[in-house]
Amino acid sequence: MYKIAVMGDRDSIYGFAAVGLETRPVADQAEAAKTLHDLAQGGYAVIYITENYASLLGREIAHYSEGALPAIIPLPGVSGNTGLGIARVKKSVEQAVGSDIIFGAQGK
Repeated sequence: MYKIAVMGDRDSIYGFAAVGLETRPVADQAEAAKTLHDLAQGGYAVIYITENYASLLGREIAHYSEGALPAIIPLPGVSGNTGLGIARVKKSVEQAVGSDIIFGAQGK
């Protein structure tokens, strides 16, 4: 059975434990990179990561995105939404369908 984890700063992720997800709080970029690697190698199918750490770990996330698993999904933290998550979804949709379906031909 695949596992799901949430990683990021403690304040942003502690609520996910209440719904049964494994939480991995990290304090800095180096710890986040190690945690991401450990989760990816540990049989996790989905890894949610706060947007602030996702922006710091772009190279590492790109490495893991080459395979089918794990799916690494950015989510807003307590500091708010940076737009990184929606930008990644938009890029994936554009690659899959060959067009920007969110804004269409308007190009906004």
